[in-house]
Amino acid sequence: MKHAVTKNAVMKHGAAIALVAALGACSTAPKKNAAPATASKNGSHQAGAAKKSPYAPAQEDLSKRGDYTAGGLYAPHIRDSVPDGIDDVDLIPEPEVKAEPRSRYGNRSPYKVLGKSYRVLDSAEDYDERGTASYYGNKFHRRRTSSLEVYDMYAFSAAHKTLPLPSYARVTNLDNGKSVTVRVNDRGPFHDGRIIDLSYAAAVKLGIDRKGTGHVRVQGLSAKHVDADTRVASASALPMAALAAPTAPVADTAIDKLVAALPIGSAAAAERKPPATAPERPVGVSPLVNTENRFDMTQNGKVMTADDFDAWLKARRLSLVNGKVRPLDRIDARLQPAAPPPVAPKVAEANVARKVAAQEQSSGNADDITLQVASFASEQNASRALAVLRDAGIEDARLQGAEVNGQKLWRLRVGPSPGGTATELAGRIAGLGFGQPRVVRD
Repeated sequence: MKHAVTKNAVMKHGAAIALVAALGACSTAPKKNAAPATASKNGSHQAGAAKKSPYAPAQEDLSKRGDYTAGGLYAPHIRDSVPDGIDDVDLIPEPEVKAEPRSRYGNRSPYKVLGKSYRVLDSAEDYDERGTASYYGNKFHRRRTSSLEVYDMYAFSAAHKTLPLPSYARVTNLDNGKSVTVRVNDRGPFHDGRIIDLSYAAAVKLGIDRKGTGHVRVQGLSAKHVDADTRVASASALPMAALAAPTAPVADTAIDKLVAALPIGSAAAAERKPPATAPERPVGVSPLVNTENRFDMTQNGKVMTADDFDAWLKARRLSLVNGKVRPLDRIDARLQPAAPPPVAPKVAEANVARKVAAQEQSSGNADDITLQVASFASEQNASRALAVLRDAGIEDARLQGAEVNGQKLWRLRVGPSPGGTATELAGRIAGLGFGQPRVVRD
């Protein structure tokens, strides 16, 4: 098992702080050992209270300053290690995506590490890349990062070579479908073939801690575009025990609060009163809710996805734009689903097809439709994705190079194709796991 350990910035108090921090690398997976005494618990997690991490925030370990060469690695002679798992990782809250000013440190562009130059992106928005993720642990725990924040391996954070500090991203393990939102506050990994370095907690959450690396998708998140997709992803981290607690009142989730504002549910919401205690039900069964005006996050024992929520809205002639629920003026009857299917992949394909068809209608042009599938910072990853499409019989898939804010990108596009075929084509692309393509003009 191979694992790259890369990290952290040199800190100098008083005068100006210079170079972007560069990080250490190791060819083997971090050694497992007992959790350090500094990762003390804050106490028991009370039901019904705001979600709070059971781990105290990490404080800087002054002994971990130094051992850094500008433009090189931190303490390459020291091997990293990690605890033997985090049993209560589901109790650690995911970071809230919000607008934050850029850090004064770690955002110099371009910067150079190990002789290679990197340019920092202006925004995390529209960033979407697939590749290999690694993680880092005790060696860097409680050491300053490139942004001069303290690295906390018991929080959901990450290091990235070009995303601005701080920023947010959703990381999805493409092998098991697990995802987590991370706050990017460090630079790295400076190891060939790696696109992101995760905190140890994030690696455990995604299930890549044992293997050391994982095949992931990294999607940049922006506060102004946080919608139902982000909210559902965060809600999916709730433990089943919390969803099925037999004695506590049913608490409103983020999705519940949004849906409570729906026009169709306003009257019922005013009449509904929470019971003093929840009705008795078998252990492991989700609380009963009024599905007419509430979206049930768990159905048939499965956690619903953003595509399920979107289909649920569309079935009620509603849409969610920038966090606000709005009625749809017109919906083509052939595009409206009778009910939200429980199987996420099928919902995703149908949902993508509907959205692309709506884009075709709004463009007023049924000819020469081009679909953009994704954009990549790595030409190697872009070529792999192109091969997947062509192997699936999508012969008009192609790569288009572009430069955005000085950063080279490769856009994966399909077409131009006749407008009448775009809807079916979008469904096929979604079925391959690429997500929702969008209509663009060359």
